[in-house]
Amino acid sequence: MMAELEELAREVIEAATARGVHLATAESLTGGMLGNFLCTVPGASATYYGGVISYANEVKQTVLGVEEELLAEQGSVDPLVAEQMAQGAARVCGAEFAISTTGVAGPAPHDGKPVGRVYLGILTPEGSRSVEQQYSGNRREIRLQAAGDALHLLLGALISSSPASP
Repeated sequence: MMAELEELAREVIEAATARGVHLATAESLTGGMLGNFLCTVPGASATYYGGVISYANEVKQTVLGVEEELLAEQGSVDPLVAEQMAQGAARVCGAEFAISTTGVAGPAPHDGKPVGRVYLGILTPEGSRSVEQQYSGNRREIRLQAAGDALHLLLGALISSSPASP
């Protein structure tokens, strides 16, 4: 699985570089995995501007700008939280595309959500959205699955998004 994720990261960096756009990440559940996979690709610095590991709600709120009321009412494992995390990462890093991860890797449920529930947020020039996933496996497997789907989502957005204006 690691080789597949490294290949996906390479494809993401190549697609972003070819388009001349910049990437950012906001990670809770994956704790820096996305940034690590992207930074492993030679030449990533031309397009990957950076990321925020926002494991604590305070960081989601103060650094990424996730609404305090949303976190208080819904908790951190929420589709709108994922969207706001991606929006915040793009703003903080100055990127046109951003991806975020928030969810429950286990071993116990969190914020009323079951183990394996994950929300991926994505921001493109067309706007933001979130995707809900439900994974199975141990903590490491859930985190790797989330990273893989986040990279797939980002690659798909890079390929299908309207070209950047010259």
